[in-house]
Amino acid sequence: MVDPAVKGSRAALEQHHLFPRGYLARIGVTEQRHYNQIANFAVVEWPDNLAISDKAPADYAPALEARLSPSEAKNSHRWHALPEQWWDMPYEAFLEARRVLMAKVVQEAWELLTTGGPAEPEQSVQSIEQLLAGGETGSVEFKSTLRTNLHTGQPDERMHLAVLKTLAGFLNAKGGRLIIGVTDSGEAIGLAADDFANEDKMALHLVNLIKDRIGDVFLPYIHPHFEDQDGQRILVIRCERGPKPAFVKDGQNQRFYVRGGNATTELSGNSITDYVMARTSQGQGGPQFSG
Repeated sequence: MVDPAVKGSRAALEQHHLFPRGYLARIGVTEQRHYNQIANFAVVEWPDNLAISDKAPADYAPALEARLSPSEAKNSHRWHALPEQWWDMPYEAFLEARRVLMAKVVQEAWELLTTGGPAEPEQSVQSIEQLLAGGETGSVEFKSTLRTNLHTGQPDERMHLAVLKTLAGFLNAKGGRLIIGVTDSGEAIGLAADDFANEDKMALHLVNLIKDRIGDVFLPYIHPHFEDQDGQRILVIRCERGPKPAFVKDGQNQRFYVRGGNATTELSGNSITDYVMARTSQGQGGPQFSG
């Protein structure tokens, strides 16, 4: 296995049927498409593969697992996507259970590659009433309008920027919810002040803002929807942690915002790099720069 000058007749590692073909044939599973299921394969060292031969899983697997410590066995089951006591399961039930576990391993790998770590665990889902009653927090913020200045009654770029910087702050942290049509005190006042022809137009306006000012790569991480609250329509924007640092285009400038407490703060210069590195080193799976 370690000497390149020695050419053995067998590979060091071999593909093995967890439910061997000979065993499956004995229980009536004879079609190739059934015994060659991806969920029935594993990689083992060739001496083990030779020893396993066509034994029933219950006749060989417990002895192999007995070589491992409890923690090693737990990790082995996880990374090889094996259900507990899999060798006692009926073949079809084993395949179904292992497919689910394999998908979870693939999902974890995808999250590691795209966001630097596993997704934050889902928090208990709160109703809009609970969110409004709880007030603004590190993951909840209220805005009265999307584009209209209530003092002048006219569209105001500062309103756009206020919304965008909150969304960017959530993308650069752990995500959160921005609720539009609600005052700072949590009172639902509705969306009439923004004067959109309909909700589709308002949603499209938001999407275009995000594409133009933050980037379309972040659209899959931002989920707007409309709800009724106290007789008013409001816009709830659920935001996930972003796949990379999110900057807001403000004229010729690119601004970087983060959430701190119940406020959104702008960082600049080395503070941006320090923030990203600190989150990564803490194992929180924060956004990372690509080089």
